[in-house]
Amino acid sequence: MKRILFSIYFILFLAILANSQVISEFRNLGRTGVYHETGLLKQWPADGPKLLWYNDSLPAGHSSVSIVNNTIYLTGKTDSMDVLIAMDIDGKIIWQVPYGRAWDQSFPESRCTPTIEGNDIYVSSGLGDLAKIDATSGKIIWTIKAGEKFKAHFNAWGVAESLIIKGDMLFFSPIGKQTTTVALNKNTGETIWQSESIGDSLAYVSPILVNYNKIDMIVNVGASYIFAVNAENGKILWKFKYIELNPPKEDWAPSINCTTPLYSDGHIYVNSGYDHVGAMLKMNEDASAVELVYSDSLIDTHHGGVVKVGDYIYGSNWINNGNGNWCCIEWKTGKARYETKWENKGSIIANDGMLYCYEEKRGNIALVKADPEKFEPISTLKVPYGKGPYWAHPVIKDGILYVRHGGALMAYDIKNK
Repeated sequence: MKRILFSIYFILFLAILANSQVISEFRNLGRTGVYHETGLLKQWPADGPKLLWYNDSLPAGHSSVSIVNNTIYLTGKTDSMDVLIAMDIDGKIIWQVPYGRAWDQSFPESRCTPTIEGNDIYVSSGLGDLAKIDATSGKIIWTIKAGEKFKAHFNAWGVAESLIIKGDMLFFSPIGKQTTTVALNKNTGETIWQSESIGDSLAYVSPILVNYNKIDMIVNVGASYIFAVNAENGKILWKFKYIELNPPKEDWAPSINCTTPLYSDGHIYVNSGYDHVGAMLKMNEDASAVELVYSDSLIDTHHGGVVKVGDYIYGSNWINNGNGNWCCIEWKTGKARYETKWENKGSIIANDGMLYCYEEKRGNIALVKADPEKFEPISTLKVPYGKGPYWAHPVIKDGILYVRHGGALMAYDIKNK
């Protein structure tokens, strides 16, 4: 009898453990871009933090890394295929496996950051092929040409989505005439539901999962709309015609929305580059509609993300056809706090009151205190390896700053010893 009870308890323990596994995903859990590590340097040595290792022979890509069980995962492009790469904690490749067709037009390098739960990895390719892959062996468990199946409406740069999972569901955003968002069974790849089409097309956004008033929803941005989909049944909860705030200056400009939304306390903040304005939306109580709280013209991040630290939003903007400055606005009002020129626009993450700003033109990284009064780099370093634009978002894990540049990945020790 004791043996039977022990077996039952053990099975229940494993079930609880399986359902509570931590997810590793794009821009950290919740996709906020904010990390939560302690004991990191608040100022780097004059020649920058110690470079622990680098690997500059990776397939080219712009994805960030996901790290679980002392293994680093990222995507890249080899020939016409996107590949998933596994590396050990010292930067040596363990295996790599092609999983889907890469984008075949402008800037075809991979963009998807792997989403990992336990021993399962979920990825999308530039042409919308999805795959579930075993994290230990690299074996493909299932794959589906979701872009074709759900008739995704591609624009100039294909699919740049890092996937979301919740429970047994995996979410993907075709945003076309057939459907806007779909939920697949993460274990089999079979379709659970398809939302209706809102008549939009793909932008280049990795959406967020939001729980508001006990409603789980996927919040996303297409070429024209900001919208939310009920995660349980695929119902479109609300949509906001973002393009009306952003009258296009060029025929191609409207589709270029690349920044993951921010969420806090019933509010959604979205912004985009190319001289677009940002929008702060407030959901009503039953999440059936939104109202515009304010729009701001200071922050218009190209694709480097924004972060909320305290009551402020930090990011960069787009000026002079590809250049940009670093900016801060108030979360509640959109009031501008500063705009400061430093190198160029780029990606941003935060940790423990510090900003890590990775500019995209020359590969400089600044360590900056998150201060709404000023942007003042405390320390800087210059990325020494890789080719092409500096577009990958940095990642912090266990006191190490991971920085990607095209076909190179570098690991810097930023622990305060």
